Amino acid sequence: MQKLARDDLYSLEDYAEIRPDFRARVMAHKQRRRVPIGADATLYFEDRMTIQYQVQEMLRAERIFEAAGIQEELDAYNPLIPDGNNWKATLMMEYPDEEIRRQRLAELVGIEDCVWVQVSGFDQVLATADEDMPRETDEKTSSVHFLRFELSREQVGAVKAGAAIAMGIQNANYQASVDPLDEASRAALAGDLD
Repeated sequence: MQKLARDDLYSLEDYAEIRPDFRARVMAHKQRRRVPIGADATLYFEDRMTIQYQVQEMLRAERIFEAAGIQEELDAYNPLIPDGNNWKATLMMEYPDEEIRRQRLAELVGIEDCVWVQVSGFDQVLATADEDMPRETDEKTSSVHFLRFELSREQVGAVKAGAAIAMGIQNANYQASVDPLDEASRAALAGDLD
């Protein structure tokens, strides 16, 4: 999947005009890319459109219009776009109550290394987590992690041919899975692969 360049982005003025329509399209697009894993964890699979939205929103919020600032945002977000043989996702541990969140994140240290995907007929693939920077300490994990699932050429071919996909988390304090993914999500993820 092609990375974003400055020419792919809207100016702040143009973005202000198209934002409501673009945002509605992105939100609908994200629905097929959102996979709840149990009650408290959700994987949000990223692609070029979701990352463009993130960059546009950052530029808008920070009022960034200079070339160096725009490039800085592109450099920060482009690594989250899949490369054609992998999936990239944001793992969110979602606990609305602050006290429960604090307790659970202390119990879930290392959870980001326990997230897996499985293409039917193949072994599970564990996530490579937080390649940009560590997001946990010895005392607690973060509620947000960035994951990459690297697939073999054979796995990519199987997904493109319609193979089912399962995914889950196997941590001492959190176990949940989805098997199989619904067809809309499976098709969206298949579209990320070359």
